[in-house]
Amino acid sequence: MTGFAFTLVITGVLLNAAAQFALKASVKDVGAIALSVSGAVPTALRLGSEPWLWLGLGCYAVSVVVWILALSRVEVSIAYPMLSIGYVVNALAAWAWLGESMNLAKVAGIGIIILGVFVLARA
Repeated sequence: MTGFAFTLVITGVLLNAAAQFALKASVKDVGAIALSVSGAVPTALRLGSEPWLWLGLGCYAVSVVVWILALSRVEVSIAYPMLSIGYVVNALAAWAWLGESMNLAKVAGIGIIILGVFVLARA
């Protein structure tokens, strides 16, 4: 994998992770969203006014373009598993900024993911 291709893959992964984080931030104050017809419009209006929602959707849109560019240069069997780096980024960001828990099992899982991506990238 060339340096440019790797940059595209990592950029796509980070944009995807940023989108997930922004979407979580957009519903943080909303709480669990009820699946009811009567609450759909008020919930949609409330979410529609959340800047985090729009940032997340924007990150997704850009990430799709970047990901297509990456896939045109890298085998999908290499690129797709790299998306797991997004879990590492989001787990750490959620712990640092959203106060989500970080326990030994999560740390061990993150370590395994990092090891797996390292092995895969060298294949």
